[in-house]
Amino acid sequence: MKSLKNFSHLFLILLSSPMFAQVERSRLVTLMGSKFEITLVDKDSLSAEKNIDKSIDEIQRIENLISEWNPKTQISEVNRNAGIKSVKVDAEVFALTEKGIYFSKLTDGAFDISIVAMDKIWKFDDSMNKLPSEESIKNSVKNVGYQNIILDKNNSTIFLKNKGMKIGFGSIGKGYAADKTRELMKSFGVKAGIINASGDISTWGTQPDGKPWAIGINNPFKDDKITAVLYLNENAVTTSGSYEKYAEIQGKRYSHIMNPKTGYPSTGLTSVTVVGPNATMANGFSTSIMVLGKKEGLKLIKKFPEYQYLLITDSGKIIKSLND
Repeated sequence: MKSLKNFSHLFLILLSSPMFAQVERSRLVTLMGSKFEITLVDKDSLSAEKNIDKSIDEIQRIENLISEWNPKTQISEVNRNAGIKSVKVDAEVFALTEKGIYFSKLTDGAFDISIVAMDKIWKFDDSMNKLPSEESIKNSVKNVGYQNIILDKNNSTIFLKNKGMKIGFGSIGKGYAADKTRELMKSFGVKAGIINASGDISTWGTQPDGKPWAIGINNPFKDDKITAVLYLNENAVTTSGSYEKYAEIQGKRYSHIMNPKTGYPSTGLTSVTVVGPNATMANGFSTSIMVLGKKEGLKLIKKFPEYQYLLITDSGKIIKSLND
C-alpha cells in the first residue's frame, strides 16, 4: 500500500501500481479554512501540476463568493444588510442558496443555512460540565429560520428579513467546491482525479493502473480501524460525525452538529456517511441525517435511491445500504 491518507472521517487509499503512460500527482493545501487534497491523473507531470494550480484557483474563486468570514464576499454583503435591504448576487450564489433552502424544506428545518446566526452557547472543548439554561437555548436560535430568507429569482437578490440574521455554507460549501472542481478538470480533459475537501470527496475516472479509487470509512469506536472500503469511479462521498468534536455531560454525548430548530446538539448518531453522484447533495444529506436521527434520517435518505448510506449510532451499531 503506497499511502493511507486520513481526513478525519474518511481515508483515501492509493494502491501501489506499475508505471503507466499517465502520471498521478497530489498536493495538500489549506483552502476554505480546511485541508484539501487534490489528486489528478494526467498525461504528464507538468500538465498535472498546472491543472492542480487551476483547481486551487477554482476553489479560491468559490470561497471568494460564499465565505461568510471574508467581508468582501457577496454572502457577507447579504449578511450585513439583514433587515435592511435585498442584495444582488451572482447566479451561482443564488443557486447555492436555493439548494440550501431546498434541504431546509426537505428536512422541515433540520438543515438550515441561517444556523450561522445561532448564539454560541455550547462549547465543545471539554470545558462544559452542565447544560445551558433552557431560556438561553431558546434565545440562541432567535435569528435562525430559513423561512425568513427571501429570494427573488428574477432580480437574483437575497434578502434576510430580520436584523441579526446570517447565512453561511459551512454545511455544503466544501462539497460544492469539490463538485465544481471535478467538473472543471473534466472540461480540461483530465481523465481522472479525486478532490478531497477535508473529507467531502468527489472522484472521477480511475487510478493509473485502471483500479477504482478506494475510500476507507473510519470507525470512531476502534482507533485505526476501517468500517468499510468504497470503490468509486465517478462518484462522491461525505461523512458528518460527532466523534472528534463533542461535549459529554452527565454521561451523554452532544455533537457539535446543532439542531437549528431547537438549539440543541444532535444526539443518537456518531457518524453518517452518504455516497452518491454529487458531493453537495451527499453533504446536505449527511448533515441532515445527523440532526434528524436514525429513524427520520433513514426515512429521508430512502426517498433518494441513488444515494447510499452508512450510519454509526452512539452505541456503535452500523446501519448501511452500501456494499463494501
